[in-house]
Amino acid sequence: MPARPSARALGPRAERRVRLYYRLRGYRVLAANARAGRNELDIVLRRGRRVVFCEVKARSGEGYGDPREAVGPEKERRVRRAAEIWLAGHPELLELEIALEVVGVRGKRIERVPLG
Repeated sequence: MPARPSARALGPRAERRVRLYYRLRGYRVLAANARAGRNELDIVLRRGRRVVFCEVKARSGEGYGDPREAVGPEKERRVRRAAEIWLAGHPELLELEIALEVVGVRGKRIERVPLG
């Protein structure tokens, strides 16, 4: 039986997979693990006139719940606030379409869900 990755390694590995997932779909990574105020943005991406702020949640198995369930109202508020702060430092992007997404990673499955 293969060893499961440690909880500490699971997050960075999931974020790398998600960055590759988006790049293969034509997105450009603008930032990863970017600090914005007191919060962190996992991944900021752009494709055309769309900027996506992506919160990555990973789970190692079925018994740990859906990764997307880990983003409740408070976490959503923090992601929105961090996105606002990050955009304030990048005024050239303010006229673009802004989207927030939660990406759940479990095993080989990656699922995107709009936030909010």
